[in-house]
Amino acid sequence: MSQGPARRRVGIIGYGHLGQYLVQRLQDEGPQHGLELAFVWNRDPQKLQGKVPASLQLRDLARVSESAVHLLVEVAHPCIARDHGEAFLSGADFMGLKVTMVKHPESFRLAGALGERLRVARAGRAVLYEGPVRDLCPLAPNNVNTMAAACVAAPSLGFDGVRACLVADPSLPDWHVVEVEVTGRPTGERGDQAFTVTSSRRNPASPGAVTGAATFPSFWGSLLACRGHGGQVLLC
Repeated sequence: MSQGPARRRVGIIGYGHLGQYLVQRLQDEGPQHGLELAFVWNRDPQKLQGKVPASLQLRDLARVSESAVHLLVEVAHPCIARDHGEAFLSGADFMGLKVTMVKHPESFRLAGALGERLRVARAGRAVLYEGPVRDLCPLAPNNVNTMAAACVAAPSLGFDGVRACLVADPSLPDWHVVEVEVTGRPTGERGDQAFTVTSSRRNPASPGAVTGAATFPSFWGSLLACRGHGGQVLLC
């Protein structure tokens, strides 16, 4: 008898709310999509006990290359991608996700001066940062992936040319809002002949949540669509 096509092995790095969601979807629906859970890693391995079979628990990220995975999904702290991203890409396709632009103050995870500015601004809507994405990334690593993706998608602007605006708004306890504004000029035009295209996305979210509710199924859909990078960087 001929065997069916081999399943694509997926490793999950991080076992927070999003990691748990993806693990459950892989276990419940993965086979019908040709996917198989290869391993789960978490900074605190105790959180995996009783929830993930011991045979699927990866204890050491340095051993990722030994796990024969096709796709790695990083849903951990940003420092994991910083420290291990190059090694991940040497043996598998690598995908990560974090989203925000405008949130309730309790939904931000900020460092340095932005953290202090957030504490002062909790009484009302306040712009916490406005400037180049490059300067914002180290101050809000959990809240800038949408902006960073825009920088990659617009290489002529990059991290210095794309502008970031981070807003805390106490009147949004149940939503994360991402607003994108693109400005350009028709070919051959000069002066004030600029045009602007704007879009706004409202993602339902629990109070204080860093990740919006719609992000979970969106991430699952991206995982299903990921079929190899072909030597390119793909934005899902």
